[in-house]
Amino acid sequence: MRSNLLPISLSNSTDPATLRELQVPKPWVQNPNFRARVSYWLVYVMILVGVALGVIQCYFTYKNVMLDHQDLCLVMEEDFNGTEDDVFGSNGYFMREVDASGSGNGQFEMTTSSSNNSYIKDGILYLVPTLTEDVIGEDNVFNGYVYNLTDCTFNVTQPNDGYLITGNGTTAGSRTFDYSGYYHACSATSNSSAGTVINPVQSARVSTLLSARGARGGSIRYGRIEVRAKMPTGDWMWPAIWLLPKDSVYGEWPQSGEIDMVESRGNGIRYTNRGSNYVQGSLNWGPTAALNAVDKTFSWWTFRRQSFSAKMHTYVLEWTDEFIRIYVDTRAHTLLSFKFKESFWQLGDFPSAITSNGQQVPLENPWANGTYLSAPFDQEFYLIMNVAVGSTGGWFPDGQGNKPWLNGAATAMRDFASAKELWYPTWPENPDDRGMAVDYVRMYKHCSDS
Repeated sequence: MRSNLLPISLSNSTDPATLRELQVPKPWVQNPNFRARVSYWLVYVMILVGVALGVIQCYFTYKNVMLDHQDLCLVMEEDFNGTEDDVFGSNGYFMREVDASGSGNGQFEMTTSSSNNSYIKDGILYLVPTLTEDVIGEDNVFNGYVYNLTDCTFNVTQPNDGYLITGNGTTAGSRTFDYSGYYHACSATSNSSAGTVINPVQSARVSTLLSARGARGGSIRYGRIEVRAKMPTGDWMWPAIWLLPKDSVYGEWPQSGEIDMVESRGNGIRYTNRGSNYVQGSLNWGPTAALNAVDKTFSWWTFRRQSFSAKMHTYVLEWTDEFIRIYVDTRAHTLLSFKFKESFWQLGDFPSAITSNGQQVPLENPWANGTYLSAPFDQEFYLIMNVAVGSTGGWFPDGQGNKPWLNGAATAMRDFASAKELWYPTWPENPDDRGMAVDYVRMYKHCSDS
């Protein structure tokens, strides 16, 4: 192939030593530009400033992290490797609460002592909702039946053992048994004409109330609680791990407080009001039930595509007289972090008076005698774990997720029961997959807190 390239003449090439001696013009050195030099050094200065500010921010962030520096002593540890009697018997930490009242939220389940709803299998505690019709038949759920909970725990779980206290609580006749509350909690009636039904779901609620009242532990005031659990699966399930005061020192709910370590929903991740990929932590407190200020002290953590019912997670409560933190698995996944900077009376900004029996009466501060800013969260609290189903209290808002009942309807529970073909297919057939599964519970208190 012919080439048009000419051969290089080696005789005309410049000697390399000569090239090194040639002066290459560098005008930017001979006549330096001041602005160019400033911009050159400004880059390095800004890098150093950024690094310094980052170090300062890291230092103060680390310094301001709320940590519990108190020594912790183990109060209780339950890994559910024993029998049901070991867990729920007279020497166990937990009791099964039996109640059909709706727990103040208009819930549609009754909680039972049946091993269908709470049982231990392979070292795991299961809390499982089932259908009431499996026990009494579908027709009886809707009409002509009275269901009595003969092992109802109303007398145990209610303040003052179910008695209404008036006056100073010592004079004759000042203690009156709450028969209305007792019948509401311990029995249910179905009447198609009245629109009432037997609670269509049976489920479980277990607590450490009895062990907290005894000498076995089961409650703490400041410390740490760990619960490793898997949330349940199924539309309109409402799982919760939470705490109530052992003694209502500041008055009836929510005056003496409530700590919700975790609440969730069994609805799938496409549910439009935070489904099973959300977990929420909150504090309930207020001078009256109508003035519960939980909206000031709640938050949540979410996974974008993963449900908390897919596997076990560890839920942790850290609690001191200065702060409460609730997180899942790691502090980077914090549900709620709340520092007691002011009294809850100041934080609530409550009105000075309320209407009672048609008259204006002064609103009193229930925590006026509290010794800490953390009051009412400065008392002993015990642990509760349960799976509720449905409610009329607002946890499942109207107009979200094809909800088959209205919260304000008098027949809400019946409407839910009548729509079983919509929600029951979302409940796994295997009860182990359906219910809340709990691997272990650990409670620690401050060793210095006797």
